[in-house]
Amino acid sequence: MTTPELLDQALVEEATKKSGLVWVKGAGVPAARALWHVWHEGAVCLVGDGPGEQPLPGLADGGSAEVTVRSKDKGGRLVTWAATVSELAPGSEAWEAAVAELKGKRLNAPDGEAMTRRWLSECRVLRLVPTGPSRPLPEGSLAEPPVPSPATTRRPIPAGLPRLLAKGRKGKQRG
Repeated sequence: MTTPELLDQALVEEATKKSGLVWVKGAGVPAARALWHVWHEGAVCLVGDGPGEQPLPGLADGGSAEVTVRSKDKGGRLVTWAATVSELAPGSEAWEAAVAELKGKRLNAPDGEAMTRRWLSECRVLRLVPTGPSRPLPEGSLAEPPVPSPATTRRPIPAGLPRLLAKGRKGKQRG
């Protein structure tokens, strides 16, 4: 490899290792989706498509994907790269190694230590391996409407609430 290729590979690896989220656009999917991940043995590893886990639309074994890495500090795009997608065979040595890394990064798991058994039976573990040089960063914001979700948006605060809060602060200052 030449020096520019090595620098490009180092940029992809370091940026992806340090970022908690990557934006992944699978084949045939109109918009990229934010996914949590780990960098393990030269690739992004993801778990999803099961109950309580992140959806992985358009990511099929043997397919391709586009990965955009954001800055952990500012949230802006750092690097975009192409990847090949491979699904790890449940229970295989590669699956066990990837899951050991993913387990440490999974926040708020509903089943704690039992989550790896659930991943084994109900989820997919994918590996996204970089292919070729990084791509130029796109122009514009790339903002998309949020994907449908059962989560709700907060409603406007009641009109009297600011007065009630202000009254509570005045009472504390006097006492």
